[in-house]
Amino acid sequence: MSDPTLRGPAPEPGRPLVFRNGTVLVMDGTGRVRPDCDVLVVDDRIAAVGPGLDAPETAREIDASGGIVMPGMIDTHRHMWQTVMRGYGADWTLSQYFVWYYLEWGSRFRPADMHAGNLLGAWEALDAGVTTTADWSHGLVTTEHADAALDALESVPGRWVFGYGNIHAGPWEWATSPEFRAFYDRRIHGKRGDRLGFQIAFDVTGDASFPERPAFETARELGVEVTTHAGVWGATGDNGIRLMHEHGFMGPGTVYVHAASLSEDSYQRIAASGGSVSVSTESEQSAGQGYPPTWRLRRHGIPVSLSTDTSVWWSADPFSAMRATLGADRSREHLEAQARSETVTHSHLRAEHVVDWATRGGAHTLGLSSSVGSLEPGKKADVVLLKNDASPAMFPLLNPYGHVAFQAQRGDVHTVVADGRVVKHEHRLVGADLPAVRRAAESTLDYLRDQLGDAWTSGMNPDIPPTKILDNPYTYTEFRDSSTRRSQEPAGEA
Repeated sequence: MSDPTLRGPAPEPGRPLVFRNGTVLVMDGTGRVRPDCDVLVVDDRIAAVGPGLDAPETAREIDASGGIVMPGMIDTHRHMWQTVMRGYGADWTLSQYFVWYYLEWGSRFRPADMHAGNLLGAWEALDAGVTTTADWSHGLVTTEHADAALDALESVPGRWVFGYGNIHAGPWEWATSPEFRAFYDRRIHGKRGDRLGFQIAFDVTGDASFPERPAFETARELGVEVTTHAGVWGATGDNGIRLMHEHGFMGPGTVYVHAASLSEDSYQRIAASGGSVSVSTESEQSAGQGYPPTWRLRRHGIPVSLSTDTSVWWSADPFSAMRATLGADRSREHLEAQARSETVTHSHLRAEHVVDWATRGGAHTLGLSSSVGSLEPGKKADVVLLKNDASPAMFPLLNPYGHVAFQAQRGDVHTVVADGRVVKHEHRLVGADLPAVRRAAESTLDYLRDQLGDAWTSGMNPDIPPTKILDNPYTYTEFRDSSTRRSQEPAGEA
């Protein structure tokens, strides 16, 4: 094995790359695993995949032996502006999240704070092997906030889909405003491509008057897709889906985030219209949107992608997303079977499936299937090498899909290539000024602490509701005392 303490210089931009002798997950829908295989990258494209490839003399070789080469992973829903508050809301409920961001403090974020969160979140994504992220940016109080958020994304090498949203105004207001249209014309129109995508991000409350119609019409006029939090218990439900369907605003490009507490009728409408669901399992398990819905989505054939939601609570880690999703789906399958007095003898959801959702599924959801999501010649070179010679958890490599889903973690991400450019090499980010990223984050935190005062501590530590211990008729101490008395009775006495 190579000495993990010896790190060479990162490959130069524009230089061909060849990953040698890795276990390659092609992710083309066939389930193919190619052992002892090479992947050649020339410019921003995958040039070839196969054993013993001929490479240009100028190519930089990366030893992938003992590792897994796979497509860059894709996160289809992440609130990147909240990254500076990493872990702050670890003990929140969804209600507490809504109160903190929607009602009390979210509007206090300045454009500089949006920039700091997005900058930190963008580098964090690349570090974990996520080469495409949909930034569900719903804290855009003004277009100056939007400029700052997008500036941060564009300063980091990677692939970004910018979801414009504003939780502090109705979508029928901000999506139809001259300021929003001017932002779109200035920053997005004519600039969209496979490195910068755009969505309009808002929720549909289910109000019978369907006030969100103007926002849908704006999206249709601009030719962009809508991403919406659907099936969130107590917030968005079946009425929202029904209204979208009845008014003709459900289509193949619509992304339904969570979709965790919907009726069969709503899932049928999503399936019939060709939409897809972004599942954030850590979020759904912890916050209460509903049970992670993959077990139901599979029944309807609804396309699935994975997402991490927000670092204010959870890991923002695609490996955690995959294993949490497997665990939730399999738990549900066992519980459903046991309720029928049956036993599950074969798991329907396999490790391969969640790896597919984290790559090819994400590409489908974001309309990027022709560019990314698989390692096929001609596609964009978004490539990840999982290899860690210093970790005993990274060998032996027996089941590559199972290893990705259950064994690997972000520290095992050895090399990341985004659009043909090496952005992480030998476990270290390339070109990231992390001290500057840290200073920006600390500046935002200093500002927020000053704004909140004592509310900063109370917001992070919500009260624990009282728990009533049930009376237990089987009292161990009484049993023990009676047993002791019996053992002390003289032999022969009744």
